[in-house]
Amino acid sequence: QVQLVESGGGLAQSGGSLRLSCAASGSIVSVRTMGWYRQAPGKERESVALIIRGDATNSAADYSDSAKGRFTLSGDGAESTMYLQMNSLVPEDTAIYFCAATTGTWSWGFRSTRSYEYWGQGTQVTVSL
Repeated sequence: QVQLVESGGGLAQSGGSLRLSCAASGSIVSVRTMGWYRQAPGKERESVALIIRGDATNSAADYSDSAKGRFTLSGDGAESTMYLQMNSLVPEDTAIYFCAATTGTWSWGFRSTRSYEYWGQGTQVTVSL
């Protein structure tokens, strides 16, 4: 079992920054991929940034188009805490952000929520104009 706890959400102004943290505990060594998802009101949960844990040949994070150039994922999953640095925030970034992890092999696709069996409780990010 893996437990995930997010923190760091809050209110930011457009153009501002926030850093989210995800503290992992339990059977961390079994985790294959970790990352962040978000869900805005009335929308489906979508991937933001994902990284394969401990893969020296593919340690680059996979970012959604909306996150590229603005968000940075750090901590490759080999550590117990993962961060999402979010810069140049816009109101469209307002959502609940979830930390996710899987010990599996992405049976439903690398970015599919179905491929991730461990989830945190989420942390609210609100960006105002």
